[in-house]
Amino acid sequence: MKTRLIVSSTILVVLGLCSMQEIALPTVSNTSFQTGEKLRYRITYGFIDAGEAVLEVKETSKKGNGTRDLYHIKGTGKTLGGFNSVYKVNDVYETYLDKKGIFPWQFVRRVEEGGYKLSQDYAFKQDKLKVHNGEKDFTTPAGIQDMISSFYYARTLNFKSAKVGDTFEFKCFMDDEIWPLKVKYLGDEKISIRKGKFNCMKFAPVVQTGRVFKKQDDLSFWVTKDENRIPILVKAKIPVGSIKLHLVEWSGLKHDLVKAK
Repeated sequence: MKTRLIVSSTILVVLGLCSMQEIALPTVSNTSFQTGEKLRYRITYGFIDAGEAVLEVKETSKKGNGTRDLYHIKGTGKTLGGFNSVYKVNDVYETYLDKKGIFPWQFVRRVEEGGYKLSQDYAFKQDKLKVHNGEKDFTTPAGIQDMISSFYYARTLNFKSAKVGDTFEFKCFMDDEIWPLKVKYLGDEKISIRKGKFNCMKFAPVVQTGRVFKKQDDLSFWVTKDENRIPILVKAKIPVGSIKLHLVEWSGLKHDLVKAK
């Protein structure tokens, strides 16, 4: 009886010590963006400007896990002109991003699209490997991203030794699911947009069967081949044509954005 009690007590002590161990949070070297950066994009359907999207990196007094410094990143999207009468969009996305690890602690999503509305609030418990959606917890891997933080985390990846065909992957929590985000490097190109020509790296998502984009050619994007790593052009095929998202205005960059000759 005493032996069984000693063994049980030992197991409980070991389990207690394990549960007290802290999760090692990942760290990332960020040389691509800073507080004050603002990117404005136009969304073009055919030859018509149908909408715009804005991404801003702001300072905040909020803390991750009570102690960690954060970026407050806000993304907005809306339709323009006559498209408001056809299919009005007014979306707001916010993420509170860990400065050392470039992963989120809080995510806010407010969607208004053609009468459809959606509200999401996710609390990322990165130190516990959990995400809480307001009703329940989901188990997630360390450094899990959200829809907006993924954009900034991808800019910190090391592409310097990338070869054509190389694939980069990380995990994103979206709509109460963990999604593997995979992109394939397709080579370098010189891209022309309204604001000039830029040396870029071309990527395409590695898509899953049954998703909106079924082929590699359905979605491509170009990222500046410099320290900023800014996506300046996205092209997507949709069932009723194609759309483009292209950079039209920028400020507060960490590095000068140099045009190609």
